[in-house]
Amino acid sequence: MSSRASAPTPPPSSPDTGALPMVQPAPSGSSPQGLALGLSAYVIWGLVLPLYVTALAPAGAVEIVVVRIGFSLLFCLVLLAVLRRLGELREALRTPSRWGATALASGLIAVNWLLYALSVVSGNVLQASLGYFMNPLVNVLLGVLLLGERLRRAQWAAVTLAAVAVLGMTVALGAVPWLSLGLAFSFGLYGLVKKRLPTPGHPVTGMTAETLVLTPVFVVGTVLLHGAGQLTTLTEGAGHFWLMAASGVLTAGPLILFSAAARHLSLTTLGLMQYVAPLGQFLVAVLVLGEHMAPARWAGFALIWASLALFTLDQARQARLRRRARRALTGSQAHA
Repeated sequence: MSSRASAPTPPPSSPDTGALPMVQPAPSGSSPQGLALGLSAYVIWGLVLPLYVTALAPAGAVEIVVVRIGFSLLFCLVLLAVLRRLGELREALRTPSRWGATALASGLIAVNWLLYALSVVSGNVLQASLGYFMNPLVNVLLGVLLLGERLRRAQWAAVTLAAVAVLGMTVALGAVPWLSLGLAFSFGLYGLVKKRLPTPGHPVTGMTAETLVLTPVFVVGTVLLHGAGQLTTLTEGAGHFWLMAASGVLTAGPLILFSAAARHLSLTTLGLMQYVAPLGQFLVAVLVLGEHMAPARWAGFALIWASLALFTLDQARQARLRRRARRALTGSQAHA
């Protein structure tokens, strides 16, 4: 690989999901149906989920994650039965290597869920937004650090701008944005595990397997929370219970919408759409929840947005070059 070889385009990320979609998008173009499905998924992740988690008060972040595991597993098992894919679940966990890969993915996504819940219940949705804006850049950085991939100059510039943004906000605000960094790196590592290790490819099967592996966390967590008098799911009335139960649908629903959208959209379109979710979180934080945007925070977000613009333009340019190369190769073969 040459010194300017690029890391492969990271797959579009799906914030706060239980599985990274492994889909076969259309090679080019997009359709109104695909756009509607994809936007629906990202609007749920960006606008609905932060408001939903806020509505779960007085439940704490740990309870939200513990209960989410239980209801997500129940919903996914029913969904797999309807789809007649329960056999895939057995196959997904058939060998120790698959168990290990799924357990690692489960641990990373559980950390991601917990950090997201902590961001919302502590009034730091802006940190969640920043973390998911950083995610594509973190994916590229992980490729360099863990896979030995090399970046083009534009990609290095984008990653450097993001690092300057984080450093600047840390100095100006007097605190490292740990929630943002934790969300970005936990989801980036989760995506890496899903891409490189033998985990289930179908999103619902993968999510079911991961929540199944997390069942001990659900059982132990429920017992401990109940013993400490902190299990609000059963003590705050029927309305609160059903809100908590909806976590299963809100975990699987957007993922299914995204997977359906990916069949009709190009990778370029999906890559651009992934910014809808953190943008939605940003708008909810500032306009609905009233989080304060200090000048240093505005500057940090502006640098992150600039780095993403540079990164996205570079990716689009490389995609055009690859399409031209394929057309040229096809033309030369046709005349051979």
